[in-house]
Amino acid sequence: MAKHYWTILITYIVMQLSGLVGVSLLESLNVSNPVVTWSVFSFLTALIIMLILLRSTPDVPFERSARVSKGQAVGWSILGVFMAYASQIIAAMIEMNVFGIEPGSENTEMLIEVAKAAPLFIIVTSVIGPILEEIVFRKVIFGALYTRFNFWIAGILSSVIFAAIHFDFSHLLIYTAMGLTFSFLYVKTKRLIVPIIAHMTMNTIVVVINVYFADDIMEMEKQLEQMQSFIGGFFT
Repeated sequence: MAKHYWTILITYIVMQLSGLVGVSLLESLNVSNPVVTWSVFSFLTALIIMLILLRSTPDVPFERSARVSKGQAVGWSILGVFMAYASQIIAAMIEMNVFGIEPGSENTEMLIEVAKAAPLFIIVTSVIGPILEEIVFRKVIFGALYTRFNFWIAGILSSVIFAAIHFDFSHLLIYTAMGLTFSFLYVKTKRLIVPIIAHMTMNTIVVVINVYFADDIMEMEKQLEQMQSFIGGFFT
């Protein structure tokens, strides 16, 4: 594993566990929204540390000369969003039809509720979080595995770890499929920024729709149901 990668992994683990102490500390100081405040602080601190460490680390497993052009990277970033959604939909269909798992993620719902109560949290879910996850799970874990194994072994192993860290084990397949998609984008373009942009865009769309347009969507669904019932009345 490349220099500083172990430090990046330790930084990520410490960040994830730091809330056990940090939130309690902020509560004792009567800080408003201690969970959100600590999340923003810890995620941002971890990101700064990781970026500093990456600056002094060689490109592994890809050299700069192998990267696609900036224009191609933009194209793959846009395509990557659709690929991520497609993989998520296919995985969800498999979960429902093969394993009988109902759609809907408790992890996502919890994050949405926090974002609704404190919009500042959107920075974590839509920007900082995806960057951290792509550095850790694609750059570090997938990258290290890819130097020893083929794409499928490295991709599946790193994606399963990526899925497990979300603690939503009933939807393990969905997170694994997304992880494989982001790994493919990384290998195809040799630029980490591509899966980062795709990941950020996907998260942002989900959060914005659920936080700011959830009521409108529910109203549209009610109107659609009423319309279907009205139309159905002509055929009964």
